[in-house]
Amino acid sequence: MWAYESVFYQIYPLGFCGAPLSNDGVEVPRIQKVKEWIPHLQKLHIGAIYFSPVFESDNHGYDTRDFTKIDCRLGSNADFKEVCDALHEVGIRVVLDGVFNHVGRGFWAFQDVLRNREGSPYRDWFHINFGGNNGYNDGLWYEGWEGHFELVKLNLRNPAVVDHLLNCIRGWVEEFGIDGLRLDVAYSLELDFLRRLRSFCDGLKPDFFLLGEMLHGDYNQRMNDQMLHSVTNYECYKGLYSSFNCMNMFEIGFSLNRQFGPENWTLYKGKHLFNFADNHDVTRLASILTEPRHMKPLYGMLFGMPGIPCIYYGSEWGAEGKKQDGDPALRPCFENPQENDLTEWISACAKAFSSSKALQYGSYKTVMQQNHQWIFERKFEDQRVLVAINASAEPYHAHFDAQAGRARDLITGEVHDFGGGSELPPFFAAFWEIF
Repeated sequence: MWAYESVFYQIYPLGFCGAPLSNDGVEVPRIQKVKEWIPHLQKLHIGAIYFSPVFESDNHGYDTRDFTKIDCRLGSNADFKEVCDALHEVGIRVVLDGVFNHVGRGFWAFQDVLRNREGSPYRDWFHINFGGNNGYNDGLWYEGWEGHFELVKLNLRNPAVVDHLLNCIRGWVEEFGIDGLRLDVAYSLELDFLRRLRSFCDGLKPDFFLLGEMLHGDYNQRMNDQMLHSVTNYECYKGLYSSFNCMNMFEIGFSLNRQFGPENWTLYKGKHLFNFADNHDVTRLASILTEPRHMKPLYGMLFGMPGIPCIYYGSEWGAEGKKQDGDPALRPCFENPQENDLTEWISACAKAFSSSKALQYGSYKTVMQQNHQWIFERKFEDQRVLVAINASAEPYHAHFDAQAGRARDLITGEVHDFGGGSELPPFFAAFWEIF
C-alpha cells in the first residue's frame, strides 16, 4: 500500500492558517496557504499530508457542526478542492481527520434535538436522557466524550448515523479525491462500526488508507484485516524522546523488540504502525528534549524504525511548544516554512526512507545495543540496512558482526567499511545499506 511507502506530514489547519479560535462565521480562504508550502513539502520528500479537522466546527475542529462543509474560517469546499488538486498534481496524497465518535453542540442534528426534544427525528443519534439535565441547562442529559459535554457522543449503533457518516466519506472522495482517513479516538469507536467502515472504504477507492488514534493496549484489536490498516504508535512516541533524555537506548529497544522483534510472540510483525516524534496533542520535540543535539539522531531513529514516519508541521526546523501552555501553543501559525540544518537532515532521512524497501517493509532485529549506542537491522528480501545511533557526546568505536564487508550510507552516499570496527561520531545516526 502507498501509505507504507510514504513520509507523512501533519498539518493542524485552523492553527496553521491562523484562523480565529472560535468560529466567527466569516468565510476566508485561508486553506489556500497550503499551496504555497508545496515546494517545501517536496523538498522534504513528503508523500502524504494528514490534515487535522477541516470541517465546519464550533471551535477547534473536533466539535463538528457539519461534515459536508469546510470550516468557513478555512474557506469554501471549492477552496479546499483546489488545495487537494494541487497536492495530487505533485503526487502528495490527502488524509483527513474522521471525527466520528462525537460532534459539537452546534451539530445540526443535535440542534434539532435541543429544539424539538422527544419530537426530533434525530433523538436516537445520540445517547440522551430527557429526564435529566447537564451543565448547559438544556433540560436533558446526554453523553459527552470522556465527560466533555461540548463534545456530544454519537450513537454509532444507530444505522442512520452510520449511513450519514459513510455518505459524507463518499462525498469527500468524490469532491476532494481524498486518499484516506485518520480516525479520531479510534480506541472509543464501536468495533462493528470499524468493520463496516473498512468494508465500505475498500469498495469506495483502491488502497484507501485507514489510520486510527490509539493510545495504549493491544493495537491488534483495531488494526487488522477487517478494521484499520495502521494506528498511532504512542508506545514508541514516549520511548523516542525518553531514551535520549535518560540516555537509555534499551527503553526504545525494548518497545521495538516487543512490537517487531524476531521472536514468534512479537505483537505487530509485518504491520505498519504510525510513528511520530510529536503532534498537535503533545509537547513538541524541541521543547521536551533536554539535549538539542539529540534532534538529528532521534529523527534518524524515527525514519529507521519499523513503521510509517510522520513529521508535524514546524518541527522539521525545531519549532517549540509546550502542552502546559495550552493547545494553541502546539498549533501555531507560521507565515512561511523555515529551513535549517535540521530540515536538511530530515529531508535526507525522508529521501532514504522513500527509496528503501528495507526501511519501508523490512524485518527488525537488534545487532548491538548499549545505553548510549544502538545498531539494528532492517531486512527485506535481499536488501539489508543497518541503522546506527550514537546518543553520546563522545565518539564510539563499535565492534559487531555486520555479516558484510561494506555498505553505502543512504544519507551521505559514502562507502562504509566494517573492517576493524565502525566509528560512530557524537550525536550520530546513519543508514548503512549492505552491498
